[in-house]
Amino acid sequence: MIIGIPKEIKNHEYRVGATPSMVRLLVDAGHQVFVQSLAGDKIGYNDEMFTRAGAKIVQSAEEVYNSEMIIKVKEPQLSEFPLLKEGQILFCYLHLAPDPEQTKHLVEKKVVAIAYETVTDVQGRLPLLIPMSEIAGRIAIQVGATSLQLNYGGQGLLLGGVPGVAPAEVVVIGGGVVGTEAARMALGLGASVTIFDRDLNRLRFLDALYGPTLKTMYSSPLTIEEAVSKAALVIGAVLIPGKTAPKLVTRKMIQKMSPGTVVVDVAIDQGGCMETSRPTTHTEPTYVVDGVLHYCVTNMPGTCARTSTQALTNATTEYALVIANKGWKKALLDHVGLRHGLNVCFGQITNESVAYDLGYTYVPAENLLS
Repeated sequence: MIIGIPKEIKNHEYRVGATPSMVRLLVDAGHQVFVQSLAGDKIGYNDEMFTRAGAKIVQSAEEVYNSEMIIKVKEPQLSEFPLLKEGQILFCYLHLAPDPEQTKHLVEKKVVAIAYETVTDVQGRLPLLIPMSEIAGRIAIQVGATSLQLNYGGQGLLLGGVPGVAPAEVVVIGGGVVGTEAARMALGLGASVTIFDRDLNRLRFLDALYGPTLKTMYSSPLTIEEAVSKAALVIGAVLIPGKTAPKLVTRKMIQKMSPGTVVVDVAIDQGGCMETSRPTTHTEPTYVVDGVLHYCVTNMPGTCARTSTQALTNATTEYALVIANKGWKKALLDHVGLRHGLNVCFGQITNESVAYDLGYTYVPAENLLS
């Protein structure tokens, strides 16, 4: 199979869809890999390293997009849609439910779009989302702590306090991978942390893992409202795979927060879990609503692009090899978890959540593959 690795063009996105190590594995398996020049240059993977791994370096995105399969990190940007071709495999993060424009383009182009974020493993987990969720959860606390500084518009609080001064209150909404990693980082900095979830078994697990240093709360509108009103930093870490995130933090809750407090909505890729959230970029990462600083960057792991690329490709390599070795139809027929990743196929929406949220007719992947 001919595989293309384009240079990412989203705002301050320096991750790359394949490392030289991943390229070598694809080439050793008998595939041709075309890498756009400078695709990994910013994070220490120069063109020579890809060439030594067996890739051919090409100069333009047009040359890369002549490939049978495109492996990238983030969803196609506006200038990339015209480069897509009918029947072409697109393997990357898509987050379609809150993005009707992208979905429309992918449907019209009749591509085979396999989304990292809905691929599952045998335990029902999301193996291609987990690495970025781990990183995003940790980054959320880093940027939240920085945003609380006066020079960034915050209250001038240190998360962990100092002897004689109480630590800041951090509220984490969602006890999944993002929330757990955020809680871990916040606790490590000495903050007072409360985490919310509706899965009691998950709360029991977190309680057993961290003991009394982490406060666990069952999620309800009232309990969230009470906690948010007292918080210095709120982390939105809610995920319903494939679906638009529910708005668990309302505008009224935001209005009860003190001026200079901070919210970081990691769920922004799926539309955000706060009523006041809107997508931002690394160039302009924050804005203020009712005195509260909002950080809603849609590609948070991109700020730690080298670590993120390594973690992501550790997870995606085996799936990319399966698709390339078997072809997309046989790969999806043989691997139910990979089949769950199929979101768009020859003009049909094959993810039920995406179809429901955007008003498309849902066509099960099995119907098309048969």
